Amino acid sequence: MFRTTATAPFHDARRLGLAASAVLALLAAQAVTAAPAPAKGVERRARKAVPKPRAEPLAIEEAAPADAPMTSEATDRLVAWVAAAKDNRGMPYIVIDKQNALLLLFGGDGQALGQAPVLLGVGIGDDSSPGVGAKSLAEIGPAERTTPAGRFIAKFGRAFGNQRVLWVDYANSVALHAVITTNKKERRVARLLSPTPDDNRVTFGCINVGTNFYTKTLRPLFQKKGGIVYVLPDSRPVDEVFPRLRLLPYIPPAGPLAKAPVEADRRAVSEGRS
Repeated sequence: MFRTTATAPFHDARRLGLAASAVLALLAAQAVTAAPAPAKGVERRARKAVPKPRAEPLAIEEAAPADAPMTSEATDRLVAWVAAAKDNRGMPYIVIDKQNALLLLFGGDGQALGQAPVLLGVGIGDDSSPGVGAKSLAEIGPAERTTPAGRFIAKFGRAFGNQRVLWVDYANSVALHAVITTNKKERRVARLLSPTPDDNRVTFGCINVGTNFYTKTLRPLFQKKGGIVYVLPDSRPVDEVFPRLRLLPYIPPAGPLAKAPVEADRRAVSEGRS
């Protein structure tokens, strides 16, 4: 009996402690259940406020604008001489820098209008082989596929297939026209877009230029009355090809020119050297 009487308070306290714990647990559950859910509008705004990870920019297969290519010293001398001597006689003109495979376009007033890469004859040389203009393309050997140097009066005319081209040297079937893409193995467009002039020798002697530049800039300038084309040499001295260039030091310099941002048909029909 004493043992029972002594442990009674302990059991009572234990029962009270368990009851208190149960009450606290019930209150906590009610507090969680009673917590108000966020409104839908608030939830949407909260989601919008969370910054989303930025997607990586996709690579665009587009060549970055390159700086204007450097011209050779001979090209600079020729351009200065044409402007000072007014050798173009008021007509638009083109300067072909063969070493850099580059075309420079000028208006009749000497204003620089643009420049573009070109494709040239695969043969290194400054003269045309005798009779090459009368040969078919299959008969022209690699060494004969040269783009001749010199000063040429150029006019638009008909070529083989009734195509109009700018004839540079009609007797030797050398024309300037938009790039030809019929032979995919030659990769002519890719050669024009390459950053080096080392792969721009591929034609039979004709001068190829990008289609957009040809149709929108060059052709409208030359299609009515033609103009002058100056082709600088590969290996011959420039003073030998253009003897009057020696007079440049004695000609009063022309005014400064702004740098570029970048028609009677012939009855005879020539195939052209592409």
